[in-house]
Amino acid sequence: MSTTKKPAKIFSAKKRKTYLRMLRSIVCGVILVILILIILQLFGINVSSMLAGVGIASIIIGFALQDALKDIFRGLEIVADDYYDIGDIIKYGDNFGQVISINLRTTKIQDINTMNIVSIANRNIDKVEVSNGYIYLGVPFPLRIKPDAATKVMDEIVEKAGKLPNVTSIINQGVSNITNSSLNYQLQITCDPAKQLQTRRDCLGVVVDTFAVHKIMLPYNQLDLHTKK
Repeated sequence: MSTTKKPAKIFSAKKRKTYLRMLRSIVCGVILVILILIILQLFGINVSSMLAGVGIASIIIGFALQDALKDIFRGLEIVADDYYDIGDIIKYGDNFGQVISINLRTTKIQDINTMNIVSIANRNIDKVEVSNGYIYLGVPFPLRIKPDAATKVMDEIVEKAGKLPNVTSIINQGVSNITNSSLNYQLQITCDPAKQLQTRRDCLGVVVDTFAVHKIMLPYNQLDLHTKK
């Protein structure tokens, strides 16, 4: 699990909204329980006697509602530990989107790519990654390109991509890997996490266009065959 520790922001708008949503969920739950008890009493059911048997019943209910209880405790943990807030961008499995709701049992996100609403059980927060707005983009050069020439092309890519509207900053981190067919450079790009996917697409477009201007072909795996005489 990859997470970034966020600075305390108790009085931020996102934090206030998160606390209010969670408080509303708790209050609604308490009111619902009270209303059920009142209705049972009105129908002549002895609520006091029923509550006296809660000790035994709670054991049975506990086993039946293990997942629900895990969700509730993890929901409180999300808020208490500032794991993420409403408005943050998180990744869960193949879903990547903005947190739109946090309640006692679930977290709901709107997937950036599909705009679908995805519900995540709070007990699964250990599988959630909080986006910090960084994009790491690999740029592979064929081995025939000399390092000095590749560096000049990378500088041109950085200059062009840096002018994109969603890019906050962009850095050429140099060579990240060498394979049998390519010399791989890496870009570190920062942007609004909500626009991360579109920013990646835009930066890839800059790479492709720049390669086309310099007549650079993307490298591909090569296989050497040796025959015996």
